Amino acid sequence: MKKIYALLAITLFFNSCNDLDLAPLDQLSESAFYKTTEDFDGAIYGSYSSIQKFWGTSTETLGERAEYWQISLTTTDDVDVDPAARFTDRDLDEQNFLSSNLTFQSIYSMIYEGILRANIVIEKVEEENELTDAEKLQYAGEAKFLRAFLHFQALKMWGTPPLVTEVLKDLNDLAQPNATQDALFEQILSDFSEAAGSLPETWGDAGLGRATAWAARSYIGKVNIWKQDWPAAITAFEDVITNGPYQLLPNYADVFAWDNENNAESIFEIQFGGPFSDDNHWVFDDIHSEAVKASQGHERPYYWDPRVVTGGKLGAYIPSQDLVNSYEVGDLRLANDIYQSGDMWYGTNTQGRYTVEAYDPAWSSSSYNIKKYRGQRNVVSGNHHVNGRVDFSNERWFRFAELKLLYAEALIEQGRPGDAAIQINDIRTRAGLGAFTGDVTAALRLEKRHELAFEPHRWFDIVRWGIGSSVFGASWNARNELFPFPDSEITRSGGVLNQNTGY
Repeated sequence: MKKIYALLAITLFFNSCNDLDLAPLDQLSESAFYKTTEDFDGAIYGSYSSIQKFWGTSTETLGERAEYWQISLTTTDDVDVDPAARFTDRDLDEQNFLSSNLTFQSIYSMIYEGILRANIVIEKVEEENELTDAEKLQYAGEAKFLRAFLHFQALKMWGTPPLVTEVLKDLNDLAQPNATQDALFEQILSDFSEAAGSLPETWGDAGLGRATAWAARSYIGKVNIWKQDWPAAITAFEDVITNGPYQLLPNYADVFAWDNENNAESIFEIQFGGPFSDDNHWVFDDIHSEAVKASQGHERPYYWDPRVVTGGKLGAYIPSQDLVNSYEVGDLRLANDIYQSGDMWYGTNTQGRYTVEAYDPAWSSSSYNIKKYRGQRNVVSGNHHVNGRVDFSNERWFRFAELKLLYAEALIEQGRPGDAAIQINDIRTRAGLGAFTGDVTAALRLEKRHELAFEPHRWFDIVRWGIGSSVFGASWNARNELFPFPDSEITRSGGVLNQNTGY
């Protein structure tokens, strides 16, 4: 019988060789995909996923180790790298920016991967598929939001990065040149404007965390701050403040609690999953192999917490004494954001069990550790993985508090310090402080430092305000206002992409 079946199979093979279907059976081809709403959901989540990977930790691709915290935290005067910590690159902490540094290569790759994925969606919605006209508009708008968001991050880091608005298909012509800032601003604002006109104002629970029309309008204001188009920024911010859904939460600590994600103050959050299953719709985590992607989180406790484990101290990123000294007496944010003597520390051990003990300043070379996103609300409520390392609390990337402070900045620039003071004092009131006294610009800048401590903004404010030399003194190098393009990208481009001055 086996011989008969074998002969039959051979006969069928040769008789049908002219009609072979060469489509792979173990995966969808591109021509078979991009048809249904489920297909486009999966494709757009892939672009969101590239943002999640800013905090990825993997030895499977470039060997990433939560690169974006290095770029946005250790570069600043708020955070130092603990000399006793393992697995950290101290070059950025010491303002020694190298074009060979893996950090820049990693973030650059993730940004342009996300842009590619967004461009694919924009291209495919115009091809034959099952989407309604309204769905096509929505998916294109969502992809343009993400393309704009990612180009904006690249602009802040590199100044004149490539502008990529189509899917490049010629393998012999993939290199893209530096774009001008004017072209970047024009495209970014155009994309956000189209997103504002085509995205829903709210998604409801089914799409919690996806970009909204109000998020796009908020970003139009923020981008115009970088462009220094103060009237345009004011117009956008006043629309959001007057008509949008956002508000300051009464309690600052509630903003960052794991059980209060996507709250009324959040404009755009980077979504992460839960310890035992995904609790949102755009977790993708393709920086890891399938075998380890179940964590769906990021290693904030591994790099932030003052845990002492076999092999050495963690808590690599620690608050600076300069930051601690800058707080006013009575500022409620200090106790929420920074562990110090007299606190109780809440954490998990290597078996994932709760640990509650008196905080020991000796755990850190500065006597402090980062507490924002950590503490009792974030650890004992269940925001931990069984190995004690993984955090699932979303990154609150753009908050209404920041929007109000950006609005205040634009008002100052337009000669309206009294109106700016109202916005600044709203933030101070929640922090338990009275109205500020003295210079309004100095008050704004100090308020941004405290309100947004350990969030990804301080470095870019220092650069944008041109205060690097006053913050860092003799160690400041003007070239550092822009990061170096990765050596790998300069080499791949064959000279098409030019390095930033001084690198």
